Parts: sequence; structure tokens; C-alpha cells
Amino acid sequence: RGLAIVSGGTDSHLMLVDLRPKGVTGKATEHELEKALMTCNKNGVPFDTAPFTVTSGVRLGTPAGTTRGFGEEEFKQIGHWIADVVSSMNGGDEADPAVVAGVAAQVRELTARFPIYR
Repeated sequence: RGLAIVSGGTDSHLMLVDLRPKGVTGKATEHELEKALMTCNKNGVPFDTAPFTVTSGVRLGTPAGTTRGFGEEEFKQIGHWIADVVSSMNGGDEADPAVVAGVAAQVRELTARFPIYR
């Protein structure tokens, strides 16, 4: 969906997404994903010219999801939600509020099916 994973992919529980092709910053993306109830960290990418307080990437990880019991299908859906939010930013600092609200509602549904403690 147009999000570039640094190194072309990952074999570990972490990945770094280069947001430069989408024209958005790590700082703005971190903030908008937080509003959609998803956690990430702004992070520099190779040859990043953005200040370290802004960055051109975000770091995503799987441990919180695997701890809940998420499988491949759940992570694919999360990837689509991330792409939905980033795409709705249209190269700016804010995502479409309707997209954010819709994703947040779906995140709530997913996490209700996979409680932290059983």
C-alpha cells in the first residue's frame, strides 16, 4: 500500500517504515496513529535529513500483539489500518478525522476479542 519497510522487509519483531515517499513525518504519523489507538515511535531512517525531533520514519513492533494472541490475519489488518491513517494524511500533519475514528473503533473491536489477560 505504498509504505516502504527499510531493508525491504524484516525477519524480527521490529520494522522501520520510511515515510518519505508519503510526504509525512514520523512525528506527525506517531501522533495520528496514537489517536487511532495504535502505538509506534518516530524514528530516523537511513540518510534522514529531518531533525531527530521530527524524523522521517516510524518504528513498529509486534510484541504487544503477539502477547495478546494476534496471528497473521490480525497483523495484516493492522497494516491496512496503518496505511489507511497514513494515506489520509495526504502529505500533511493531520489525518482525516473520520478515518482515524473509524480505525480506532476497529482497533477497539480487535482488542476486545484479544484481551490482555485471560
